[in-house]
Amino acid sequence: MIKLIAGDFTVDAAAGDTPRRTISGTAVPYNVPATVSDGTEVIFRPGSLPVEGKAPRLFMYHDASQPVGVVTERVDTEQGMLFSAKISATTLGNDALIMAQDGTIDQVSVGVNPTKFSYDEAGTMIIEAADWTELSLVPIGAFGDMANITKVAASIHQEEPEVVLNEEITPVEEKQEMSEVTAPAVEATIPTAPIFAAAKKEFVLPSAGEYMAAYHIGGDTFANINKAVAEYTASKKTALQAAAGDVLTTDTAGLLPVPVLGPLVQDLNFIRPVVEALGARAYPDGGAQKTFVRPTITTHTSVAAQANELGAASATTMVIASNTVSKTTLAGQVTLSVQDIDFTSPAAMQLILNDLMGEYMIASDNFAADNLLTAATSSGVWDLTVADLLKSVYDSAVDISNGRNFTPTHMFVSPDVWGQLGQLADTTGRPVFPFIGAGLTGQNALGGGNATSWNGNPLGLQLVVDSNFAAKTMIITRVGQGSGDAFEFYESIRGLMSVEVPATLGRTMSFHGYVSTFAAISGMIRKITQA
Repeated sequence: MIKLIAGDFTVDAAAGDTPRRTISGTAVPYNVPATVSDGTEVIFRPGSLPVEGKAPRLFMYHDASQPVGVVTERVDTEQGMLFSAKISATTLGNDALIMAQDGTIDQVSVGVNPTKFSYDEAGTMIIEAADWTELSLVPIGAFGDMANITKVAASIHQEEPEVVLNEEITPVEEKQEMSEVTAPAVEATIPTAPIFAAAKKEFVLPSAGEYMAAYHIGGDTFANINKAVAEYTASKKTALQAAAGDVLTTDTAGLLPVPVLGPLVQDLNFIRPVVEALGARAYPDGGAQKTFVRPTITTHTSVAAQANELGAASATTMVIASNTVSKTTLAGQVTLSVQDIDFTSPAAMQLILNDLMGEYMIASDNFAADNLLTAATSSGVWDLTVADLLKSVYDSAVDISNGRNFTPTHMFVSPDVWGQLGQLADTTGRPVFPFIGAGLTGQNALGGGNATSWNGNPLGLQLVVDSNFAAKTMIITRVGQGSGDAFEFYESIRGLMSVEVPATLGRTMSFHGYVSTFAAISGMIRKITQA
């Protein structure tokens, strides 16, 4: 699910006797980059959001437990998707209207499931089509003023007070007239209650649910709660004062703080080279099913020259295979004591949660890497010479192109093979894949290489290096193009779950997601083995 936040709006109270509870404006501007809550850059193309089908529901803060209405109208323009929505006549709906009128909530956010998308060279997701599931009222935007609510028609019908005619009226007692006295004019003043200094209200540590909710919201919300936790922790530390007389530090060992130098040393790089190259695809129908069908053509129609006039035209029945793709659950859990949560600095809980999510990234990338290698068919054996490498790579390209007219785009290798490629030299000792840049000129033109980067392009192929591959792995294939992709990766990240365990004063947290792979064109996934 992608959630984008955008725009502010103005309030226009409706007139008349009929209550009106509508908002309208721009949900998403097209061709404008924005950042999703997880940091992904996305761009919506014109026509990427539907104007028909089930109407998106209107939520508060992307929280399905806080529905406030429904989108009643969708208008697709070249500039963006326009909308109108009706606010429900509920307590929560009334609160939403009030916050809209006074400017507390002045932006909207869409929740979509991309169904057709690709990535550009900068890593930005280009969305061509998506299921629009919900629209939310939110306080902070990613598109700024380009996606906004232009009108709020908000009025709540109120009963007129009943007027009773012919009611007996008690006359007001007349005040005794006093003699007129002329006095100098005195400027009217309003008495003001004195303001007394008050102690700062002590911060109360958030619960696990509140902390994780702030973590998922991100931005200023998470930054502010982190700052408050840090201030609270600092305020609870005992300050050491200089000891008088002969009192030594050995006498006050229990008061001595133990310094911790942060941040935590990180020995794993939580990246997903294979997944990033493949591109993570969304599950169909929001991922509600355990399996789904990915159709492929096993027999194409045919066209051939007609033997003679009125002769039979070529006729071949197209056969489409129904391929069932299953989901694999990747999950991990950890149990913390309340002491670990309360007493550690820096806070152990956040560090452990970050590590848990990072391990999910590594596990999902390893899943994709293993299945890609399993789906590959050998196109030759490399004897580690330059000449034989050229033959092996081009033999793989021929195997991919024959009968398909597609060419390969990527070379996937393990780190040891990357090292072998970088050290290859011709008969005069010149590198086969030289580093081109920083004013240096390469003498060979087979492609660029760089010992400080994996983003080389040997023989014009995009190089992807991943330590999740087994040693001596080299795979040539076509991916990330949308058309003719040989291998597909599907994913639905479900996120964090937490439960408190009062019996042991602990808290168990887990992180999980669903992943699947599909070898769409297995003949275009070629591997080169080593002698």
